[in-house]
Amino acid sequence: MEVDVSGPRCAVLPEGSRPQLEDAVRDAGGTVVPVEDAEAVIWTDPSEAATLRETLDANPAIRWVQLPFAGIEPFVPHLDEDRIWTCGKGVYAEPVAEHALMLALAGMRGGLRYARETTWSGPYGYNLLGARVTILGGGEITRSLVRLLRPFGVHLTVIRNRPEPIPGVAQVLPASRLHEPLAEADLVVVALALTPETEQIIDAAALEAMREHAWLVNVARGRHVDTDALVDALQRGSIGGAALDVTDPEPLPDGHPLWTLPNALITPHVGNTPEMGIKLLAARIRDNVQRYAEGRELLGPVHVDLGY
Repeated sequence: MEVDVSGPRCAVLPEGSRPQLEDAVRDAGGTVVPVEDAEAVIWTDPSEAATLRETLDANPAIRWVQLPFAGIEPFVPHLDEDRIWTCGKGVYAEPVAEHALMLALAGMRGGLRYARETTWSGPYGYNLLGARVTILGGGEITRSLVRLLRPFGVHLTVIRNRPEPIPGVAQVLPASRLHEPLAEADLVVVALALTPETEQIIDAAALEAMREHAWLVNVARGRHVDTDALVDALQRGSIGGAALDVTDPEPLPDGHPLWTLPNALITPHVGNTPEMGIKLLAARIRDNVQRYAEGRELLGPVHVDLGY
């Protein structure tokens, strides 16, 4: 079929994806077309990752694929070097960082404990003001969280692969030195990509290295944390508590100990709400469609060899 269009020809899939995303393509000067006429695909559903692979195999003219989220684990088996891949890296950093801050304060200041009380109780909690904070990951969530933490006057350590300094961070260390800042931290935040190297980076030994009052916050992926080891640490009181927006397994089954432990706070992977998320993703699509049309570097590139 010959289609008379101007600008990048983009298919927004699977069928029935939100119209705001099609509008974003058009706002950037692109055209929404059937997949057989497309040079680019905006893919919106991680649960349909296998279908994306089938779509690409059937339409080899597709040169660019935009994925919806920063975490691309479902898509990793289907990546290839034949086209450009981009993801939602950095798109949702601000709301996720906001959620991490909420979880940290709810845990450290005793909000969780007080919410479960049925009688007037005594004082409990630790200040975030002036605390020592260790963040695992050096991406946009971390950078957004660093900005949010600035008024609290915290001492920040970031664990990341690259040693480059980050504004507002006292020290940047490699993962091989993780246990050093864990032993001093009042708050530990997990905000890094999931790879084979980072799976269960918070294991029994890491938890044992943490201080008895320290809280663990995870807004990345559940598999970063050894759940059994975490439950054991919480039950023994060897750490102050854990506030998790992601779990392993996920969804967290009914009756799991993490639901009822007094020092565990669970939110159901809602760091990025749909209301805010769709607007942010639409903005990224507009930007990248325009960049693609102008031959500029796209935002959120996927490193196919690294899987993120």
